[in-house]
Amino acid sequence: MAANAAPVIAIDGPSASGKGAVAQKVARRLHFHYLDSGSLYRLVGLAARHAQVSVTDERRVTGLAAALDVRFVDDDIYLDRQLVTDAIRSEEAGAAASEVAMLPGVRQALLERQRAFRAAPGLVADGRDMGSVVFPDAVVKIYLTADAEERAARRYKQLIRKGMDASMAALLQDIQARDNRDSKRAIAPLKKCSDAIFLDTTNLSIDDAVEQVVARYAAATQAP
Repeated sequence: MAANAAPVIAIDGPSASGKGAVAQKVARRLHFHYLDSGSLYRLVGLAARHAQVSVTDERRVTGLAAALDVRFVDDDIYLDRQLVTDAIRSEEAGAAASEVAMLPGVRQALLERQRAFRAAPGLVADGRDMGSVVFPDAVVKIYLTADAEERAARRYKQLIRKGMDASMAALLQDIQARDNRDSKRAIAPLKKCSDAIFLDTTNLSIDDAVEQVVARYAAATQAP
């Protein structure tokens, strides 16, 4: 890490592992900025749907990613000046995000946009390739995961709380399919970096996981 670069905590992991909730709480605890990289890919997928562009059309989807008109205002997200906070959290948006994330052009188009979130006093970034590609010099790298069945159960409860219809069997199938796509894609596949800390949250609460991440950061930045 360059001497004048803000520190980064990179939290990677599969869908519904809890990394977003953990990352947000860690950011609040440390008064750091927060990057939900997955939201950018969900926004690209949503933009493609609005423009009636196939998520497999790399040239056109890359163009949409490069010109993405997005604003983050507190907890709300706007795409082309329209509020899309709930729309990008749908299972359909998640599936589209996984599809467009396989396109090299899209990943390159979003790379600098993601890196621009790095600012003092620091950044907590969550996604699939935060530690391996976007912020390889992160002070702390966490690979946060949980059993697929537990992740499906968490997503089910989340959707039910929002009043959305959900099927446990369908959610489990979708999560397993996303894991397969994300881990096997040619560009920036989902994987644990050799220098990342493995954190299984299957039997951990969000707060327990937050404590572990904060403790790791404190240990990594402690003066010798």
